[in-house]
Amino acid sequence: MEFPIVRPRRLRQNASMRTLVRETDLRAQDFIYPLFVTQGENVKNEIPSMPGVYQMSVDHILREGEACLQLGIPAVLLFGLPASKDEKGSSAYDANEVLQKAVFVLKRAYPELLVITDVCLCEYTNHGHCGLISEGDVNNDSTLPLLAQVALSHAQAGADIVAPSDMMDGRVAAIRQALDVHHYDHISIMSYAVKYASAFYGPFRDAAGSAPQFGDRRSYQMDPANVREASKEIEQDLLEGADLVMVKPALSYLDVIRAVKEMTTVPVATYNVSGEYSMVKAAAQKGWIDEKSVALEMLLSMKRAGADIILTYFAKDAALWLKEEKS
Repeated sequence: MEFPIVRPRRLRQNASMRTLVRETDLRAQDFIYPLFVTQGENVKNEIPSMPGVYQMSVDHILREGEACLQLGIPAVLLFGLPASKDEKGSSAYDANEVLQKAVFVLKRAYPELLVITDVCLCEYTNHGHCGLISEGDVNNDSTLPLLAQVALSHAQAGADIVAPSDMMDGRVAAIRQALDVHHYDHISIMSYAVKYASAFYGPFRDAAGSAPQFGDRRSYQMDPANVREASKEIEQDLLEGADLVMVKPALSYLDVIRAVKEMTTVPVATYNVSGEYSMVKAAAQKGWIDEKSVALEMLLSMKRAGADIILTYFAKDAALWLKEEKS
């Protein structure tokens, strides 16, 4: 059949009709809210390159957890800013460090809130790389026991999910073994399985103080030109025991999200990273775009591409915007 019998506009004529036939639904329940935990009390320092995002002490983190639950956001992802750094990142697995304290406090206050922890050494090493340095490069195999120790310390503090972001080969297996041996076999692993060496991470490195002091991370993070390699990373991490997988960044890798979604049956997450967030914020402050409309359209594109879960600094704002649209 052809026009005038076929008229697709019939299904677009008003808001109720558009809602009825909508193919993709963006919800607050899809979001994970990343948080940066720092030392001290009553500390809330805005990150200049990420307007509206803060480095916060544990007392403020507790308030953020409550706010997320009130908005219908089921989970937070914690990054720690340690009191000290060394070449081995030893603060990362210190039970008395600020991230472990934040996990304990959040789970005690809000047991229904899912607490996810980033497992990496970059925030904790004085060189800013994600593993131990040997002969000027990150040594993969010697880093694995430390990553396992980090994940175990997070589980002991009460984390629901550990999320290794380092991109070392074999780290999921090392973490799974350490958790299982110590009777934390119920703890899930959300692997940053497909993490690209992206230019969109700049503001995050300001937030976490994790910029490498020499070189770059291209010897362990993925080449942005590669898609088929993502399948290899996903397959390997699932074989090693990952329960959820992630594609990072999101906006420039929607095709990769789709490819990953089609090849696996586990939940697929994507990270709407700092550079993607800050570009929208900067353009909105200039009056060049409407922040709400652009942010929601961007998040919807990630969901439409196949993401089941979206990690985003827009989580609280987006949850409010979606609630307003439905009221």
